[in-house]
Amino acid sequence: MKICITSSGKSLKSNLDPRFGRCAYFVIADTDKNEYEVIPNEAGLSGGGAGVSTGQLMVENGIQAIITGSVGPNAMSVLKAAQISIYKGNEGTIESNIESYKTGSLKNISDTVPPHSGMGKQS
Repeated sequence: MKICITSSGKSLKSNLDPRFGRCAYFVIADTDKNEYEVIPNEAGLSGGGAGVSTGQLMVENGIQAIITGSVGPNAMSVLKAAQISIYKGNEGTIESNIESYKTGSLKNISDTVPPHSGMGKQS
């Protein structure tokens, strides 16, 4: 199964990035093969549309589940339409979140955060 974890860095020892659309990196792990790759989130610094772009990236990469902290409404629409499961990750490493996923201890995310939440403080 291919899962994606939002990450602050480029390795399994990196911490979970709690933002989906604006995370620094995506770690794509194949839980059947115990392999992973890291993709920089090029949409993370865009002025708008990060959620839709990153959602489409998940579809293009055949992702079946996502582990993150929160998801905005635009990304949620794309992910739900593609029937991609979304799980609330734990603070800690990418590696520990993959293990939590494998043991079934992560909870589904069904609510969204307000648009542009990952961009920092809004005035």
